[in-house]
Amino acid sequence: MNHTDLVACYKNKKVFLTGHTGFKGTWLLSWLKILGANVRGFSLEPTEKSLYNSIDGNTLCESIIGDVRDGVVLKNSITDFQPDFIFHLAAQPLVRLSYENPSETFAINAIGTANLLDGVRLLNKPCNVVIVTTDKVYENKEWQYPYRENDRLGGYDPYSASKACAELVVSSYRNSFFNVNTFEQHQKAIATARAGNVIGGGDWAKDRIIPDTVNALCQNRAIEVRNPNAVRPWQHVLESLNGYLHLGKKLVENPTKYSDSWNFGPNADDNLTVETLVKMAIDTWGSGDYFKPTQINQPHEAGLLKLDISKTLNALDWSPRYNSFKAIQKTIEWYRKYNLAISSAKSLVNNDILEFINE
Repeated sequence: MNHTDLVACYKNKKVFLTGHTGFKGTWLLSWLKILGANVRGFSLEPTEKSLYNSIDGNTLCESIIGDVRDGVVLKNSITDFQPDFIFHLAAQPLVRLSYENPSETFAINAIGTANLLDGVRLLNKPCNVVIVTTDKVYENKEWQYPYRENDRLGGYDPYSASKACAELVVSSYRNSFFNVNTFEQHQKAIATARAGNVIGGGDWAKDRIIPDTVNALCQNRAIEVRNPNAVRPWQHVLESLNGYLHLGKKLVENPTKYSDSWNFGPNADDNLTVETLVKMAIDTWGSGDYFKPTQINQPHEAGLLKLDISKTLNALDWSPRYNSFKAIQKTIEWYRKYNLAISSAKSLVNNDILEFINE
């Protein structure tokens, strides 16, 4: 599936995008604009230092500032817009923050998803819905075995568990209200997308390895690396978004076949440690150093996580275009150019999307 196919799918279509002011949401909003979609965003106010503000995101969509925990406002925003597609990215996405605000994390990630699907229930037209969760929805045994979509869901920390709950919410709604056996009656296709550790330019969130690394490099101080040996399925943000867009198109083509859960991540042999990522970041930046603190006071984080993407490779006409090394290089180069004011954030985002499209 190429760019022309995606344009044919999304041009002039109504797309309801939650979390549009966030890091991934802003990248997806930019891509949908290139595809010619008519986007209504629903999200919290962007943070003061945000990619959304940097690219003047309000010019790319109709922006509704709201909270997915407010079911009435969310449902009204959906039914008033009458979308053809919904991409649900709104979330509390940080593991460490979930330890500080566990109940809030569950409310946003699980109840917020239920509120969204209640809105979908009220639509009297076909709609294709992609719910974005995470690679961390699995009960992680920290073994070499990569997790498949039919493996047991779990979650040690509140963030992971809340996203596993979101998957259960989707499964329940799909069985109860959007069953594939009665598709001709409801005409709603619902899928979940489980992406690996996403990196890319313009992410300024606290306690994420790329923003922490870039902030240290910009300030000429050593990078603190808490878990240098942790292994993650790193992937560029455009890889996962390409997957979501492909999945949305597949839902149009065969809704009963693709209303399911799908892993998006790097190839099986492409998983790097945090230390390797940091070393590559320093090399790409051109200077820098790192250290591991002698005393670490932090909550539990998994040391090993791998995804099996064979189902997605075989069924969705999707495959990774960048390996982990290129994803890291592209990401750090984005920040380097932005820091040196070589290009604006909007130009950097659009150029990266166009380059990815033509890869």
